[in-house]
Amino acid sequence: MLVDTHCHIHDREFYTAEAAEEIYNRARTADVAMLCIGTSQPDSRAAVEFAKDHDKTWAVVGVHPHEAKVGVADIGDILAEKQAVVGIGEIGLDYYYNHSPKEAQIAALEQQLQWASDYDLPVSFHIREAYNDFWPILDNFHGIRGTLHSFTDSQTNLDRGFERGLYVSVNGISTFTKDPVQQKLFATIPLDKMLLETDAPFLTPVPYRGTINEPTFVSEVAKFHAAVRGVSLSDVATATTTNANTLFHLA
Repeated sequence: MLVDTHCHIHDREFYTAEAAEEIYNRARTADVAMLCIGTSQPDSRAAVEFAKDHDKTWAVVGVHPHEAKVGVADIGDILAEKQAVVGIGEIGLDYYYNHSPKEAQIAALEQQLQWASDYDLPVSFHIREAYNDFWPILDNFHGIRGTLHSFTDSQTNLDRGFERGLYVSVNGISTFTKDPVQQKLFATIPLDKMLLETDAPFLTPVPYRGTINEPTFVSEVAKFHAAVRGVSLSDVATATTTNANTLFHLA
């Protein structure tokens, strides 16, 4: 089994209900489990509803930094209901777009980290050009477990994540980046710290570039990392699925 630890197939902005069912069925036929990731309060509700109705599918709920200006109060209510939720995310800081003011992003991140601590839930982090602010905030909350979603930053920040016990999630970017620094970084992530994801419908991996991404394609990410490391696909599948089960308590 492979686990796509980050997808958005529940989101009707990207997939019709019929398309989502077809994509889900293809994933399960391919023995791919999936985590549906919330990006706003309504979207997190949708992730929970989808996960409740589908086998080997779980919800991760939270407010993306782009949506932080709207607030996060409903996430607390969702967490209190404790239905199909295995994590909090995707949350963090995004200073590349700044769709929400930095102050709102920080406030939303801190509140959701507090819930992660209160409920002992792992976190899927979205951090873009904001690590200098992120690390001190994270360090104020002891014992937070989580993963750096769609990581493409520096070796320094990768090492800082490992020092804090975080995992790193790799997706289609690793299969098509032309940046030699990123290529080297992706190739050196230890298997015992790696998670696989698609971020579907975005970031479709090679060889499916130009099509809409879906969880089934997580196998291409796994194949790529097996080839880069000179190990078997089974080795990558076993390690990353074990990591996903350990972090999100899926098994």
